[in-house]
Amino acid sequence: MLHTFFLLIFLSKASFLKTEPNVRSSVISALEKVTVFMESRYQDINLDAVLGFHVLQGYLKGALEKWPSEHELLAQRAQVESVVKKLSPLIAKAMYSLEQNDPKYFKEFAPILGPHFWVFPHSWNQTDTLLAYTSFGSSKCFTEKTSDMCYTYLLGTWKENGKSCVVTSTCRNIMTKLGCSGYSLSHQLFYFMFADMKGCSDHLFLTSQYYKNIFCASMMKINLQIESNGFESSSRDLFMENIMLCGMSGFSDFYKLRWLEKILAWQKPKEGCFGEPIEDFEYSAGTEDQKKLLRRVKRREKMFTDGCSSHSTAVAVGSLGGFLYYYCC
Repeated sequence: MLHTFFLLIFLSKASFLKTEPNVRSSVISALEKVTVFMESRYQDINLDAVLGFHVLQGYLKGALEKWPSEHELLAQRAQVESVVKKLSPLIAKAMYSLEQNDPKYFKEFAPILGPHFWVFPHSWNQTDTLLAYTSFGSSKCFTEKTSDMCYTYLLGTWKENGKSCVVTSTCRNIMTKLGCSGYSLSHQLFYFMFADMKGCSDHLFLTSQYYKNIFCASMMKINLQIESNGFESSSRDLFMENIMLCGMSGFSDFYKLRWLEKILAWQKPKEGCFGEPIEDFEYSAGTEDQKKLLRRVKRREKMFTDGCSSHSTAVAVGSLGGFLYYYCC
């Protein structure tokens, strides 16, 4: 039985490489374009975008470590190496700009931009539909300010020389509250991801995988609903965030090829970034709708006048890096 299961996994990956030879090159091409965006905007992007590119860089380095040595794949390997080479100084410059522009905020989250903070999956799980919430409650179970505070308690940046892995009763309650949806749900997952990367030993984190299983099963349900609703532009950012975070948590069923095709189609061909569809952005330009749009998304969101979004670009590159890492080898 197990032999058959692993054989199916092998064949599914093999068939991807043989029957979809252009998919991998399409991902690499998209990453080359978004690197051009990074080159022109590194001084202006926010922390989310820097984190997204940092995660992408980690995925690419991980992919290169296991890249096949077949001759026909060497050109693609060289392309990936070129992207990594370009990203390294750009990320460093972007981090410097962040530190200058918002020193307090940068200091609070500097650990997650460290060279060895993130560890990427070496084994994979699938979500269990039976664990998904039967119904969803609020998409605003807590404020972003509160979740940021909980993150800093884990990172040890809540005060000068602060202790890390601190779990307050407030954080314990909100981060384990069941039924949350939207960004509240993905931020709950992020909390447990931070704890894992920090090696926190509070007894709460002995059940990390339990919560990850529930959260990602529910995030899969949300993504399937977004898909059935036709990928409305207002849902795409969350859709990609769910793929990025659950992929980083080792759930390979988020790496659906039909979803990859959608993400690739959402990239702005000229700018290389991700954000509001041109028609939506032009419609709202200069109106009250645009002001709502600029406020709507994430952590100190940075929207550009051409519709590029720091946060959407961040979760897109984090997702694309995961796709390449999973399917490359």
